[in-house]
Amino acid sequence: MSTPVMIEADGLSKQFGPFLAVRDVSFSIPKGQVVAFLGPNGAGKTTTMRLLTGFVAPTRGSARIAGIDVQVDRIAAAENLGYLPENGPLYPDMTPTALLRFFGEARGLSGSRLKSRIDAVVSQCSLDSVAHKPIAKLSKGYRQRVSMAQALLHDPDVLIMDEPTSGLDPNQIRGVRQLIRDLGRSKTVLVSTHILQEVEPVADRVLFIHDGKIVFDGKPAELAEKSGNLEQAFYSLTAQPV
Repeated sequence: MSTPVMIEADGLSKQFGPFLAVRDVSFSIPKGQVVAFLGPNGAGKTTTMRLLTGFVAPTRGSARIAGIDVQVDRIAAAENLGYLPENGPLYPDMTPTALLRFFGEARGLSGSRLKSRIDAVVSQCSLDSVAHKPIAKLSKGYRQRVSMAQALLHDPDVLIMDEPTSGLDPNQIRGVRQLIRDLGRSKTVLVSTHILQEVEPVADRVLFIHDGKIVFDGKPAELAEKSGNLEQAFYSLTAQPV
């Protein structure tokens, strides 16, 4: 049996006025793969992720999550998807437990199922010591873990994470990397970054976007071999506009 495709972009383009932010982007990610979405700031990573999640509508093309077109049935696609935007959706006056209960009920979870999922993601994201503290009092690292916990709450098969280690210290980054590796054993993960050190520790594959267009699709080692190392490859791929 062939491995099912869990994330698919087909000719995705997004135009804001005269500016073409994403240009005919196509790729597919099979079940169980961790993919690093790499590129410089402003390359189109966040816009592409918003197109994949249905947060914005494409000018052209389509996106599918677990085979479901996100523009045709966004609710059904969202049932299979956990999305962590760069600035996660947090309410600072709530505690992590209260926030997770709120999001869980919004997703239709209740009773023992909701309690067991909250307990699971609190443990998975190492939130036990802060579960009942106001989110406003938490460090950025802990707030990022709370955001990740809400993305995992309904146990989705697909995770899309936008710059999950942005602004974190080295210890916090290590913890997030380990969590992504662990999640990759059972889920399909697309994680965006512009930090080269994030790629090799976590990813099976690299999608490199520049100027709104995919300019490389392959293994991290293949990207490094193109120019001798990842840093030089990054420079070579972004030296000229597409």
